[in-house]
Amino acid sequence: MSAVPPEQRSSASEASSRERGSREFPLTLASASPRRRELLARLGIEPAAIVPAQIDETPHKAELPRDYALRMAREKAQAVDASGHVLAGDTVVAAGRRILPKAEDQATARQCLELLSGRRHRVLSAIALKSPDGTLREKLSETVVRFKRLSEEEIAAYLASGEWEGKAGGYAIQGSAEGLIAWIQGSHSGVVGLPLFETRALLKAAGMTIG
Repeated sequence: MSAVPPEQRSSASEASSRERGSREFPLTLASASPRRRELLARLGIEPAAIVPAQIDETPHKAELPRDYALRMAREKAQAVDASGHVLAGDTVVAAGRRILPKAEDQATARQCLELLSGRRHRVLSAIALKSPDGTLREKLSETVVRFKRLSEEEIAAYLASGEWEGKAGGYAIQGSAEGLIAWIQGSHSGVVGLPLFETRALLKAAGMTIG
């Protein structure tokens, strides 16, 4: 019988551990976002199910960005019926007290980019975890991001890329927009869509075993 290389044994052991963890702590991700699933995978977590939450995401009148992000995460977690734990998240881009929209057309994306050009803004990434008994835990990551002053050529090129489609604030940091960002202070994964430090802490507090 041939020996199994150590790296294969290690890989098989890690896969077995992930499968065992999924059975012991079944987790439903209340989001269709491939980015959130990819970020969870960095923690060695594969959701047992993916069930996108269907809720009204309209901000309340005069609702602050922080309150809106947390409310959205809570409502998404509560909207999904699952036997195990449910993890939901919401990411909000804010300029001052103004909640920027998800860009569904080029005109909206352009307005967002022109507003954010050369200035700082905040990205608030909220997560909520619903336990089987209905108990909710939540955390919020707040990151400051500053774009360089964008030229018309840079805005036009980014709009042509299509990366802005459906993105809060009209950009995705995990794409070519990162080359237009002078600096960030806070959580890069939070800006992408799921703050890993806060997510790991929330899941461990609920009893999940994470390496």
